[in-house]
Amino acid sequence: MRELRGIAAELGGAVVSSTVLAGGFSHETRLVDLGERQVVVRAGGGDPVIEAGVMAAARAVVPVPGVLLVRPEVMVIEYVAGTVLSRVLDDGGLNRSDAGALGAEVGRVVAGISGVTFERPGFFVDGSLAVKAEAPWSQQLGPVAEECMRKVPDGRLDAADRAAWVRLCAAGAPVLAGVDGHARLVHADVNPKNLLVSRAGSGWRVDAVLDWEFSYSGCAYGDAANMARFGDGYPDGFLDGFAAGFAEGQPADLPLAEDWGRIGRVLDMFALSDLVTRPSGHVVADQAADRIRAAVTRE
Repeated sequence: MRELRGIAAELGGAVVSSTVLAGGFSHETRLVDLGERQVVVRAGGGDPVIEAGVMAAARAVVPVPGVLLVRPEVMVIEYVAGTVLSRVLDDGGLNRSDAGALGAEVGRVVAGISGVTFERPGFFVDGSLAVKAEAPWSQQLGPVAEECMRKVPDGRLDAADRAAWVRLCAAGAPVLAGVDGHARLVHADVNPKNLLVSRAGSGWRVDAVLDWEFSYSGCAYGDAANMARFGDGYPDGFLDGFAAGFAEGQPADLPLAEDWGRIGRVLDMFALSDLVTRPSGHVVADQAADRIRAAVTRE
């Protein structure tokens, strides 16, 4: 609470109340009432200076909360009203048409993220969003998968599944050669918990895209695959609408590859490989392991 009082003082207010919000596995998020306004305080996670720089760049193309304050390991952002997309998808109230319309709007917004461009692909190294040069993704996937499989906690994947996954990644990697040169903003954690939505007349509006800590410069198709990764339980019609909206929302200077869905799924192999290295008991990591087992079964 002392830290929150200091933050409130810097923002010219005082803490009236503080409520823990559902957040990511790498950070804690609180909604803080300062009396005249509410703000969101997030502690932990990645470098907040880099994330603040990403959010500032992304605000030019998609709805993103404004950053109010950055401290070491702490970021304070504007509070944005809206409903977390996961809640909307889980409540069972969407028919196919409505789910499709919601998916299409989300798809258009996610596609819009790639409207931010950089000189080269790679990972950001500072708040100015300078990009560290990396080996092409098509050359990285096999070695990254192999390294990650060595770190998987005992019991999550057996040795045969780990070896089969490495082979599958290596076999799919050449597909990425066509997008190795893409240098577009990638959110890298597009999922229903990181989007706020609301009704807009008879349709839907995306109010905010949240949690940019994993962002990098690369190919946007990975974001589409990220949204679809655990989509088995989404309402009927949502993913079809999302795919159509994503295709429609592509920047004019970035023609959509005919096999963009397949490329996205191969890009998502990076994320799945990394996710399963999380400690035992990590729910999303266990879900990722299920996806890997399913994939190698089809190998």
